[in-house]
Amino acid sequence: MLSISDYYDGELIQRLVDEGAHRAVVGWQWDEIGASQLELLRANGLQRRHKLLDIGCGSLRGGIHFIRFLEAGNYFGTDLNQSLLDAGYERELKALDLQGRLPRANLMCDGSFEFERFGQAFDFALAYSLFTHLTLNHIRICLEKLIPAMKPGATFIATYFEVPDSQPLHRSFLQYRPGGISHGIEDPYHYRFDDFTWLAERHGCTLERVGDFELRRNQKILKFDMPVRRANG
Repeated sequence: MLSISDYYDGELIQRLVDEGAHRAVVGWQWDEIGASQLELLRANGLQRRHKLLDIGCGSLRGGIHFIRFLEAGNYFGTDLNQSLLDAGYERELKALDLQGRLPRANLMCDGSFEFERFGQAFDFALAYSLFTHLTLNHIRICLEKLIPAMKPGATFIATYFEVPDSQPLHRSFLQYRPGGISHGIEDPYHYRFDDFTWLAERHGCTLERVGDFELRRNQKILKFDMPVRRANG
């Protein structure tokens, strides 16, 4: 039976946010993982002047670090749940006196990958622990809609759960102990690297695997380089 992430249950997420659990909704190790997201992107070329799109940014676990690092106004985030965006802006940024570095309009509630609504051309994009909750068709649509919003040659970093080639895709797979199990047809999902190779080739991107994300329990890291499009004329 196909199951989808609880993240799609807006009423549940709103209740948890109301109870003060907005950090728990996005996962454990708030401080460590938030900081490690910035380290990951800086290691792959992120600079202060760059404009960053954080897809599935939640309540800004990574966002608070990016907002502090980037030039004011250069961080943009999307999330399926407005309640998490509100908690990130009104609680996390306010507590750190960072609201002045981020226009409220830079946070967009979006479940359809409508990145063009920002009217920006991004240097970097991040999908941290997002593909683990998306079907392959959702990932395909995400990439398809992301490319037009990125600068030619821009960088997109994403994490995912990988299943070994020796493991049948339909079987559940233990990613970490205790209880970290991924699946082929239910959340959290696992994939093969070849799935993303095909997607990258289909959309004219180059792709490499740049390692594991230790703090996120065996997730692998993908680096997509966006197509370099020729100028008109």
